[in-house]
This record gives sequence, C-alpha cells and structure tokens, in this order.
Amino acid sequence: MRKLKNSELDRLDVKQFKDADKTPVIIVLDNIRSLNNIGSVFRTADAFLIEKIYLCGITAQPPHKDIHKTALGATDSVAWEYAESTLEVLQRLKKENIKTIAIEQAENAVFLNDFKTKPNEKYALIFGNEVKGVSQEVVSASDVIIEIPQYGTKHSLNISVSVGVVVWDFWAKINP
Repeated sequence: MRKLKNSELDRLDVKQFKDADKTPVIIVLDNIRSLNNIGSVFRTADAFLIEKIYLCGITAQPPHKDIHKTALGATDSVAWEYAESTLEVLQRLKKENIKTIAIEQAENAVFLNDFKTKPNEKYALIFGNEVKGVSQEVVSASDVIIEIPQYGTKHSLNISVSVGVVVWDFWAKINP
C-alpha cells in the first residue's frame, strides 16, 4: 500500500465547501480558552461539513496565529460567529427549532453511543471550557445532555478530542 499525496485526496476548495450541502450540525464553544483547541475545532468542522461554529464568551476569534496554526485554513471555509452569551445563542437556536445538546457529565445524561439522531432534525452541540466544562446555566437550558463514555482513570477528554468524537458519531449517524 502507498500513502496518498494531498493532490490525490480530491478535497473541496473553499468556494465548493461554502456551496456544499452541510451536515445539520452546529458547534457552540462555551468559553474555550485554548487557541489551539479552537483551531482544532475549526479543522474538525471543515472535515465533516459542519454548518457553523459559534464562539462564545472568552473564546477567541480568528484571525489569530495560534488558531490558524491548528485550523490550517479552516477558518476561511467554516462559517462562524462570535456571541458574548452562550445562553443567548442557545435561546436563538431553540427558536429556530434546533435541538440543543450539551456535551457534559451530568445527571440523566445520555451516553453518546445510545443517542439516536432523527431525520430532518438539526443539532447544536455545545462544548465547554477546558477546566469548568459547559456552564451550569447552559446545561440547564439544553434540550439534551450527552456524555461520552469513558472507562479509564481520567475524568474528561480534551475539548478538541471531544469535538472529534462527537462530531464523527453524529456524522456517521446522519449519513449511514
């Protein structure tokens, strides 16, 4: 077997990405402090044709060299918007009939592998701060709480890893 060259991967250019049908998923970042994590989220969002990213609270915005370092240009392809309040973004999304889902460890959370997507439903996945997680007010306002099952000694995954795991799972469920 031979590794493929980038020129053989048949990827979309930025215009093609913007014109492409998107996965019915929005990512909401609730007070993410690491610029590298933000860039990684953009890159994952690009990989799975995510509709939009909301950068909320202290979450930094492009252009920034540390976001660019991990995003590798995905800040140009993926639509994004800054909002001071994550809670206000959730309220707006709910009015648009988008199911809001906090990714968090909480009472009555549904394990990711047990969550079933529905046809014609759009989802907003909320990921929280590296230390504090998704804020309690946002958890309380969310329609569903999803937990990523973990079986080792650590209490959590890095946010960029969590985004990759959850977005891949949703993409696979939506596109069987």
